[in-house]
Amino acid sequence: MLHSMTGFAALKGEEDGYTWAWDLRSVNAKGLDIRLRMPDWIEGLEATVKGALSKSLGRGSVNLNLRVNKGDEQGTLAVNEQQLQAVILALQAVEATAMDQGVALQPSRASDLMAMRGVLENVAPDSGQKKLLSALTAQLPELISSFVEMRKTEGQALYEVLMDQVSQIETLTQSASGAAESRRDATAQTLRDNLARVMENTEGADEARVAQELAMIAVKSDVMEELDRLHAHIGAARDLLATEGPVGRKLDFLMQEFNREANTLCSKAQSVDLTRIGLDLKAVIDQMREQVQNVE
Repeated sequence: MLHSMTGFAALKGEEDGYTWAWDLRSVNAKGLDIRLRMPDWIEGLEATVKGALSKSLGRGSVNLNLRVNKGDEQGTLAVNEQQLQAVILALQAVEATAMDQGVALQPSRASDLMAMRGVLENVAPDSGQKKLLSALTAQLPELISSFVEMRKTEGQALYEVLMDQVSQIETLTQSASGAAESRRDATAQTLRDNLARVMENTEGADEARVAQELAMIAVKSDVMEELDRLHAHIGAARDLLATEGPVGRKLDFLMQEFNREANTLCSKAQSVDLTRIGLDLKAVIDQMREQVQNVE
């Protein structure tokens, strides 16, 4: 079953005075790009979440947000010494540069330093962190399962759209075969007429070279090879759509092959009907290519 790269899931929970809300969503991407926004004071959670998502997803730009709230009795405010030292060093560098250029700066206050991101943080008691981590980790499979299920539902809708488009391509390819067959007699007569005109004006010319050039003209107007490849691509597309696991990359490559054959068909058409069918093919292929961009 196809999976879409578009999905969304949200969960809420509470444990031992903490409340939290998960928000997990994704859109299409060439690879798997996981971005997490969660409290950095919950040690070990980020690695657990990233590992679980990597095992469950193949492609997509995935964004997960986790907001955790706790009561006043939970945890205490503490200074992050490492972050404070980094901020002080940065301020010293700024002040030194300003002094060198003759710019006077106002003295920094302790409140300014504490307002810097990461300097002052709310640290939960060790026992509270462990209980919270355990509760969040226990809820993670439910969140991912809900998310994957939505991507699967979206994938089923994509499957139906893509299968319909493959059927349209097949119908147009069959119509192109009929149009190519219909123009066969006209093409042959045109070639004979051209041959007669050439032979009337080739006194002293190399007959073998003339025959070779005419043969090349005939080959360039033959579209059966392109039609055969289109039929083969149709079968390959249906096989891929019925394959378990991520197939988006393969489908994307196949769409390039579809488009190449449709372009060649149009360039060789030499017929109003065949040209029209070729343009219709290109339109459907382009629509299908856009849908394939969402397949995992």
